[in-house]
Amino acid sequence: MSENLDQFNLLRKIKSKPNSSQREMATDLGFSLGKLNYCLKALKKKGLIKIKNFRHNPNKIGYVYILTPKGIATKTKLTLNFMKKKMKEYDELKKEYEKV
Repeated sequence: MSENLDQFNLLRKIKSKPNSSQREMATDLGFSLGKLNYCLKALKKKGLIKIKNFRHNPNKIGYVYILTPKGIATKTKLTLNFMKKKMKEYDELKKEYEKV
């Protein structure tokens, strides 16, 4: 479950800020650089993201991370699963509260 949450958060971060550096993403997500790099490689291997190198660009952007159509579909699925889990937790808490 933790791996799915990590993937979900990373896919969201890539979607919202595709030009972020690995250091920025790692800091924002609370990951070490090693963990972030591992996750990025796993997402690329699964075909969920593309990594474009713009190192020769005069603006020195570095890398850009892009969600593939498969990545967008996976992000949507993970979002739905996350929301279902939260709704279930809410319902359980509400039932508990009503007992009191």
